[in-house]
Amino acid sequence: MTHPDRVAVIAGASGFMGSALREALVDEGYEVRSIGRSEAVRWGEADAILDAVTGAELLINLAGKSVNCRYSDANRNEILRSRVDTTRELHEAVSASENPPKVWFNASTATIYRDAMDRPQSEESGDIGWGFSCDVARNWEKEFFSGTLPRTRRIALRTSICLGDGPATALFFRLARVGLGGWQSGGWWFRHNRYRGIGPDPSRDGFHSEHTGGRQKFSWIHIDDVIGAIRFLRDRGDMSGPINLAAPATPDNRSLMGALRRTVGMPIGLPAWRWMIEPAMWALRTESELVLKSRWVEPRRLVDAGYEFRHPELEPALRDIRSRMRAKRRHPSPR
Repeated sequence: MTHPDRVAVIAGASGFMGSALREALVDEGYEVRSIGRSEAVRWGEADAILDAVTGAELLINLAGKSVNCRYSDANRNEILRSRVDTTRELHEAVSASENPPKVWFNASTATIYRDAMDRPQSEESGDIGWGFSCDVARNWEKEFFSGTLPRTRRIALRTSICLGDGPATALFFRLARVGLGGWQSGGWWFRHNRYRGIGPDPSRDGFHSEHTGGRQKFSWIHIDDVIGAIRFLRDRGDMSGPINLAAPATPDNRSLMGALRRTVGMPIGLPAWRWMIEPAMWALRTESELVLKSRWVEPRRLVDAGYEFRHPELEPALRDIRSRMRAKRRHPSPR
């Protein structure tokens, strides 16, 4: 049953994470309003966006072009523009509203931190990185936290790789099932400039060719804990600013691939070095940094605030997701 005083606005709700959040909020009794390119309220419609956010309890912005693509100049520009411009449109609406949202969650990314294999990166002690992905995150958060919105609490969700019934997790399982679930190592590759900085104050090039031997870290979070953390933060009026969304246990790439193989029941997995990975990523029209960058993100603020993760360990989380995928195939939802 919908409660008339509980309104949530989701911008960019068409993806895996947005769809899961919409379903969870509807189950809680929220009236959910959507903003997007193909929604009733579209980007560029300032009056309609103002009407949508006015009176809302929650505003959740997930809008932005997927980074699962080649970083051509056109894609690089659109990845940045689609995040900064949509955040700016929402900022203008919230600022102009006579009854603005109580809490505004804006997507960000744990890729804002440097490539880290030496120590975890927390909100307070983490080092902001350099290169394209880090610059996108910096400019995204700069737009989000600009100006003053005294009646709206703002939280940037620095989200690590989200695991669930979505395309990324399905790809991991598929690679493991066909025997390609071995560890992946960085190393030398031909120099290119697709990872160079971007924006009004671009940082130095993020290209690197270090050998990792499959020891690069893999920060992740289960979709249940994304939803759980948003609910937790919604109810904690004392929390604002950047929040890392990542499970407390951070495996390396070797441990990740081993857990995937055990989950799908495949005893072997061929390892891959960068000279093998780069041509495959070119064929898949994506980028190698998605698997080779060492993401070691610590959810320090969530843990200190008392949030209890439903899925703190990777392998049980993978088994849970695998079980859900099988159940969904056996009993698909009616259309």
